[in-house]
Amino acid sequence: MLDFSASFFFTLVNIAVLFFVLRAILFKPVSKFMENRTAKIQAEIENAAKERDEAKSLRLMYEDKLKNAGIETERTAKAAREAAEKQAADIISDARVQAKDIIEGARKQIMAERQTAFAAFKAEAAALVLAAAGRLLRRDFSGEDARAHAELVLRELGERR
Repeated sequence: MLDFSASFFFTLVNIAVLFFVLRAILFKPVSKFMENRTAKIQAEIENAAKERDEAKSLRLMYEDKLKNAGIETERTAKAAREAAEKQAADIISDARVQAKDIIEGARKQIMAERQTAFAAFKAEAAALVLAAAGRLLRRDFSGEDARAHAELVLRELGERR
């Protein structure tokens, strides 16, 4: 039995020595490695959370900028539309004024041409009347006498109208 006890005792001592040696050589470095690894993973998790929060704030900022850009685009488009409508109204107004001026100018020209034509007609009519009256009366009208008769005929023609 002694043999069993001594062998048991040496086994226990071997296990204890092996435990301390393995603990110093293996367990401490492995534990230290695991702690470092855990700390590194924890730091990466915290960094990822921080980056996620930054990304979220950037996304919110960009969404706000996009919304503001959309509002600004709409405002710019509305201003451009209003400017175009105003310009179109101004062009139409100018065109109406020009058309009115052209029509008024044409009326004045027509009236002037009408008066010129009427004056020419009066002169021709007076000459024809004098010639016809002269043939009828077989006399030559000239000077004041011819003018008086022409005016009389023209007045009568004007009254018939």
